[in-house]
Amino acid sequence: MLRAAGVGIGDEVVVPAFGNVEVTEAVVQVGALPVFADIDPVTYCLDATAVEAAVTPRTAGVVAVHRFGRPACIARLHALGRRHGLLVLEQGESEAPYEETAQRRERAAYLDAKLRGVRTPDGGAGHTYQQYVVRVPGNGRPDRDAFARAIRARGVDCRVPVKTPVHRLPEYRRCVSLPETERAAEETLALPVDAALTRREMQRIVSACNALGGLLQPAL
Repeated sequence: MLRAAGVGIGDEVVVPAFGNVEVTEAVVQVGALPVFADIDPVTYCLDATAVEAAVTPRTAGVVAVHRFGRPACIARLHALGRRHGLLVLEQGESEAPYEETAQRRERAAYLDAKLRGVRTPDGGAGHTYQQYVVRVPGNGRPDRDAFARAIRARGVDCRVPVKTPVHRLPEYRRCVSLPETERAAEETLALPVDAALTRREMQRIVSACNALGGLLQPAL
């Protein structure tokens, strides 16, 4: 899509650093320079204000990535694109059948109501909960990894959704300030909300998380 739109050598394309590297690779493959902008801390998608701050006379486009089942604010990005004459592309997520999405939303609502000590996701309009991503904020240092180890030991299958932001990978390292991206990479944890989960399994998730009393204390 970038190549078809005429994006190439000498152009810049604004992309998120929080997420998969494929978008950045696609920009590099057409000869353009990926420019990283920060994310909105609620949606985990590109923040339109941060994108506008990253625009230069060489900027040719923006690639917005929908994240975890929560859509990016495309209306604001398209408005920005019209102001600056930029191409705005979207990378969506695979769509689940309606019944599966409804079951995921039902399980997400259960976790929203029961979980304590972690910051549950803001549902927002159209959230399909491809992943149910909570925040485990640190108390002076990141606690997310210790929290994940502790609930795995209690039988809960969880995972870190973005281990390393793209701007910190050796081949794409940039000296750029992305505070929300960095914070999300340190704090986020995806809990199961699969449609196949039973009520007993959901109760196990809640019990394991709440038994930790929220933040884990750092080891002495």
